[in-house]
Amino acid sequence: MKDSFRTQVLVVGGGPSGITAAIAAARQGMKVMLVEQGACLGGMATRGLVQPFMTCYDMSGEQMIIRGLFEEIVDRMVAMGGAIHPKDVRWETPYTAWMKEGHDHETPFDPEIMKVAVERMTLESGVKILYHAAFVTTETKNDRIDKVVLLTRKGLESVTADFVIDTTGDGDVSASAGVPFYYGNGEGGVQPSTLFLRLNNVESDKLIADVESHLGEFRRVNGVSYRALHWFVEKAENNGEWDIKRKSVNLHKCVREDEWSVNVTRILDVNSLDSESMTAGEIEGRRQVEQVVNFFHKYVPGCKNATLMKTAETLGIRESRHIIGDFVLNAEDLLNGVVPEDSILLASNSVDVHGGQGATNTTNYTLMKNGNWYGVPYRALVPKEITNLLVAGRPLSATSDAAGAVRVMPPCMAMGQAAGIAAALCIKEGGKAAKDVDMEHLLKTLKDNKAFLG
Repeated sequence: MKDSFRTQVLVVGGGPSGITAAIAAARQGMKVMLVEQGACLGGMATRGLVQPFMTCYDMSGEQMIIRGLFEEIVDRMVAMGGAIHPKDVRWETPYTAWMKEGHDHETPFDPEIMKVAVERMTLESGVKILYHAAFVTTETKNDRIDKVVLLTRKGLESVTADFVIDTTGDGDVSASAGVPFYYGNGEGGVQPSTLFLRLNNVESDKLIADVESHLGEFRRVNGVSYRALHWFVEKAENNGEWDIKRKSVNLHKCVREDEWSVNVTRILDVNSLDSESMTAGEIEGRRQVEQVVNFFHKYVPGCKNATLMKTAETLGIRESRHIIGDFVLNAEDLLNGVVPEDSILLASNSVDVHGGQGATNTTNYTLMKNGNWYGVPYRALVPKEITNLLVAGRPLSATSDAAGAVRVMPPCMAMGQAAGIAAALCIKEGGKAAKDVDMEHLLKTLKDNKAFLG
């Protein structure tokens, strides 16, 4: 197999962290290639319909702390009429599913606008995008990735790169290269998956009036998270019309007046590393979607004529591999506001752990106990064993609980920006190993590119 492509920085996976990694590296003067198995960028934000972006503010709700490329992407979508800036979105409103603590300043956006916005920004930065290119394997020499093999429409093709960034979401590149990892909670369990759906033609005023007449009933009982519409879910369940292992509906108002994003399906024990498991999960997800739509038509005010606008192209996977890096992020540090010296982003996202293997309707949601934010250290992006590789996004080096906080998209986009800059600096500094990057230079460059580091 001949080399098909040669680049300086190869980013594998075009989701939120991959987009920012590629743009950041290109803006540092690198020749960058971004490969994506699908036909658009955005990953879970576009193909997965996961929205809104969770909070990018501190715990007080006073200061936006995830900025940089994340904010630039949001601003681009706002200018295109496809997003509402988080400064204009407060908690306990339809845009935040009426949730309070931990859900201030979220960002509603249109996934179709995002596809266009991030693609334009990526191309404007000089990145070469290759769609329809699925990761297959790596070829390593000593402690470096020498080649990455892809399956494209031409067959097997290889890419030679000085530096590789794994933004596959499942740590596929890292695992192939021999990086140690653990799966899920380390005992075989993973958080359940969700197939998102969007409804339109909703009479939003009637829906909002009903939910807001029940705000005093929002509660947690025996570990079960009760949010919107649980008063109707209970009726449907009693009538044999609801068998989804979730007792309430997490629904967010979208940018357009009559559109709503619905996060309620719960598919247990899906292994995103196994095609048979994913297939079964997606079939079950669509079965549940039909039940959800019928539920809205029959029970929910303003939804009698609602239309199923779209279902996600793929399951929303909350958890799979966690790589083992030079630092393992833990939930206790996050909850106590620990900021390591090499923190490449600050966040306040709560630890959000949905029930694992065999679990049904449990959701454990834990707010920070101390401080206004916590830090994610660069070392959590640096995998063991391979020196020209960084990981950004969901499979970072973290415990299962800690990953439940930083797996959401704003922190992932900040990780990607840091990884892209770090890769460029390693190349500029004579081919340094990822762990040996000039940390002072990295942090300064992040700040110069509008990242907030305190």
